[in-house]
Amino acid sequence: MKLRVIVHQAEEGGYWAEVPSIPGCATQGDTFDELLKNLHEAVEGCLSADVTTTGKDTVVEIVV
Repeated sequence: MKLRVIVHQAEEGGYWAEVPSIPGCATQGDTFDELLKNLHEAVEGCLSADVTTTGKDTVVEIVV
């Protein structure tokens, strides 16, 4: 999956980024490398799914 990310330089130093296709998905980092690491974690957290199986049915709740 490819996602477009908007990266901003923070006024106080470092960077912050937002993922427009995932509302509320944003993160920051003191360095660009730290920002990229944090972006992977943020996207994974924003797209995480809770799965519950009861009998024959499976309920999947996707948090976006």
